[in-house]
Amino acid sequence: MPRFVTVTPNPALDVSTSVDKLVDAHKLRCDAPQVHPGGGGINVARVLHRLGAQVQALYPAGGATGERLQGLLNAEGVPDQCWTIAGETRESWNVHERESGREYRFVLPGPTLSGAEWADGLACLRRLSSSAAWVVASGSLPLGVPADGHAQIARVAKDVGARMVVDSSGAALASALAQGVWLVKPSLRELAQLSHEELTTPDQQRQAARRLIECGQAQIVALSLGSQGAMLVTADQCLHAAALSVPLRSSVGAGDSFLAALVWALDQQGDLRQALATAMAAGAATVMSSGTALCQPHDVARLREQVRIKTC
Repeated sequence: MPRFVTVTPNPALDVSTSVDKLVDAHKLRCDAPQVHPGGGGINVARVLHRLGAQVQALYPAGGATGERLQGLLNAEGVPDQCWTIAGETRESWNVHERESGREYRFVLPGPTLSGAEWADGLACLRRLSSSAAWVVASGSLPLGVPADGHAQIARVAKDVGARMVVDSSGAALASALAQGVWLVKPSLRELAQLSHEELTTPDQQRQAARRLIECGQAQIVALSLGSQGAMLVTADQCLHAAALSVPLRSSVGAGDSFLAALVWALDQQGDLRQALATAMAAGAATVMSSGTALCQPHDVARLREQVRIKTC
């Protein structure tokens, strides 16, 4: 039985390519595409699997795109469980512009799930997570799923005694926090929206994260700060890790890799400082890879020694 179950409500087939320059109204000759299975929870499962964790990825799949996504996951050896939906699984496109170094991401909305299809997914989650220690729900909700979709997942996790981890945004994130989770990974923009403040200083950021904890919405807040690194906050600790300087090839999946390495390290050791260092290394290793190739364990181990953490 899996120790980790990841839930990806709206998975995608990630297609990555490069062009010299994006120009409107012209045919743009692209490089041969790289294709990877994608979506927040699927990326988390891929990294957990590489780190040696017992994990199972749960997601809806439909049409030829869904079949291809499942085939790519199977090719990586990631244990998975999909439930069938009528709609077609979406694609997402990532285009690297060589001239400027900019990265452009085109994200399609994906299929609309019926109420019965979403209920099938929750029932499948309940069966899979009955003996799991962690449930990680990551990514957006598909059309047709109510805004409290992640909160519904959190209730299942609570019922089976698993630690609930959520990484989402907007109303979906707010509803999950209202239900209560064990760990949440907001970006600075997402935390600012939840707090209705700008959060321009580290003190404001720490205080906003701690308010979530004091209100019982989360026990741990892993705050992503982009080029400023990341902050890990609990009721009695606050740690800040500076971002590592590495060659940037693609930022897709960096946050998912960070989250996967964080929960894996917490499950292994429970030490916040070591877990944050491992998470930072995984995120940095991912941006060094093209497309959605994500991080490799040897790069995580190497970069982990370079992470600098201070109390904040």
